[in-house]
Amino acid sequence: MLNVADLSLAFGKRILFQDVNLSFNRGNCYGVIGANGAGKSTFLKILSGEIEPSSGVVVKPPKARMAVLKQNHFEFDELTALATVIKGHHDLFDIMTEKDALYLKPDFSDADGIRASELEGEFAEMGGYNAESDAASLLSGLGIKESLHASKMKELSGGDKVRVLLAQALFGNPDILLLDEPTNTLDVDSVLWLEEFLYNFENLVIVVSHDRHFLDRVCTHICDVDFNKIQFFSGNYGFWYESSQLALKQKQDSNKKKEDKMKELQTFIARFSANASKSRQATSRKKILDKITLDDIKPSSRKYPYIIFKQEKEAGKVILECEKLAAAVEGKTVFSGFDLNVRNGDKIAFVGRDGLPATTLFRILLEQIQPTTGEFRWGASTTRADFPKDATELFDTDMNLVDWLSQYSKDKNEQFLRGWLGKMLFSGEESQKSARVLSGGEKVRCLLSRMMLQQANVLLLDEPTGHLDLESIEALNNGLKEFTGTVLFTSQDHQFVQTVANRIIELTPNGWIDRATTYDDYLEDEGIKALRAKLYA
Repeated sequence: MLNVADLSLAFGKRILFQDVNLSFNRGNCYGVIGANGAGKSTFLKILSGEIEPSSGVVVKPPKARMAVLKQNHFEFDELTALATVIKGHHDLFDIMTEKDALYLKPDFSDADGIRASELEGEFAEMGGYNAESDAASLLSGLGIKESLHASKMKELSGGDKVRVLLAQALFGNPDILLLDEPTNTLDVDSVLWLEEFLYNFENLVIVVSHDRHFLDRVCTHICDVDFNKIQFFSGNYGFWYESSQLALKQKQDSNKKKEDKMKELQTFIARFSANASKSRQATSRKKILDKITLDDIKPSSRKYPYIIFKQEKEAGKVILECEKLAAAVEGKTVFSGFDLNVRNGDKIAFVGRDGLPATTLFRILLEQIQPTTGEFRWGASTTRADFPKDATELFDTDMNLVDWLSQYSKDKNEQFLRGWLGKMLFSGEESQKSARVLSGGEKVRCLLSRMMLQQANVLLLDEPTGHLDLESIEALNNGLKEFTGTVLFTSQDHQFVQTVANRIIELTPNGWIDRATTYDDYLEDEGIKALRAKLYA
């Protein structure tokens, strides 16, 4: 359905990919993965025609309709949410607009009547009479309240705008659907709805995402952008990851056997080459040695940061006690009457449709703001390190990264700090970067470095996975799984929550749910589903 032939893209001397030949077929969902900067989003822009490749062509059937998840959140400010969704089908929207304009003419002529009749026919063929109800259904599925459907886009929150633009891309059953990070800012219920929608979608989907659970749920194939190539692999992300790790291990094992054989031959040659009776055997083995070549294991463009959390001292049994805590933001209650008893080793994920209650709770626990009512007590032996959702103030400085990190390190030695930054993928002169100019992902790695150096026994992390690539998420995921202390965290990454948390808390203005369970079991439990429905009624 969509073919790519001899595709290459380079910016000056930097080659993103070259000689790419792929065929994307209807009925499949292709997940595009690769290191940050590898060219995933750029590849989607080439497929959509937004940018031109350096060479090669993208060929799609002439009548195939392509829909793209828009990134400009201000493009449709003067349209209502409902109209914005329908505009995703440009031809239908144009017919709708022209038809409505004709009927509003005060001097409606016979020619206008003929044209209106033609438009009505085309409108019906495109399913236009169901357009508003279909658009409303998409908006509701993605969590946009019906009362907001007639609101102008400029009146909506940033998160709601993202949902409307996603509904726009999904609208009208497009033949080809291109989605770049569609789960960003979506709550768990909206992500589950989107997973189900795409799982049942019968046309072609190509998606870039850092959400491993989402990729596992919807993808039939993985497109790996690496080594300046784009290669297909059948199966979802989990299958690709396990297969790639196995293939690398097999190659490494093969090389290890060859290295051992080479050492054995080299030892024999060195020992017996001067021995007349053994010289023929030594010569024979030298010929064998010359024929042995190690398989070339290319260093992947993917890099994994070093993320290991250690405790300077272990905490006692009691970590944290909260009694009747309540909080309000801008006059609105975000939670009230909240009781909490945290024990050593708890790894608690705070989940829900709105991250504000958890963020507010974390800020209270870190004594950054005061609760409206109630009190809390940290265990006497606890030490805390935190990852804030908004770290703007921490990076509002012209200090270089070495100096920035030294604020949080007992060891002020520059070589030590440079080495630490190197483990977190800031190599060479990158350690001299100004903290002010860091990208989102770089700031996250700095904040995680700060946390690790503090060696606390309690970690509080508010959305740490938001700006990370898959490799950094994997590293953080493993670091928190292996941490033997206590963790309180939030994350939109389903697999991250599933594999780290041993306790789930859903905190809302209307109450809370607290269960010692895994995330998947929490979401599938019928009793919990009923409780959640009441919380959000």
